[in-house]
Amino acid sequence: MNAAMQKKNEVLLAILEGQPVIPVLKIDRLADAVPLARALVKGGLPAIEITLRTPDAIDAIRLVSEEVPEAIVGAGTILTSKDFSYAVAAGARFIVSPGITQELLDAASMSEVPFLPGAATPSEVMAAREEGYSLLKFFPAEQSGGAPFLKALSSPLASIRFCPTGGVSPKNVHDYLSLPNVICVGGSWVAPDKAIEAGDWASIEALAREASGLKG
Repeated sequence: MNAAMQKKNEVLLAILEGQPVIPVLKIDRLADAVPLARALVKGGLPAIEITLRTPDAIDAIRLVSEEVPEAIVGAGTILTSKDFSYAVAAGARFIVSPGITQELLDAASMSEVPFLPGAATPSEVMAAREEGYSLLKFFPAEQSGGAPFLKALSSPLASIRFCPTGGVSPKNVHDYLSLPNVICVGGSWVAPDKAIEAGDWASIEALAREASGLKG
């Protein structure tokens, strides 16, 4: 592994080790981005993933990175090198993708911003490992076999650690966090759509505080 890749892995490791849950956010209204990020930071979850699933996502990343400096804003649902470039230009400090493509690997290799690619099979995990990645998103987690699947990977692929996302909830989060190869989880339950729509930042802060105290 080259020095640049090792440095990016270390930066990403520090972000993911900092909290048990990374909030996965879909911003439908740009005005919600800053107060939502502030509520999550106050609750102890400074690292957040804003997904590129809405038209305002890139602007939301830019606003949060400018106005909530204590937040560590990442960009999720990155599918192309263009997405990667736009997110980095907007201030994203880490990049998350549901899968792995050569186009994204090439974009990541030319960027100083760390990349968390998604994998759901042993072959995908091994391919990412060959490229120097030791931290991966496991997506879609529940639909791909959940915690038992990850537990089965922990022995043959012991050097890889995962952030499972997709179907992770308070009901099963301990199943994931108790595994030796899970570093954190990605979850949307800490920022429910109804609470965001209502501007109920206090309840989101409370959910974040509860999530920030989770242990395996």
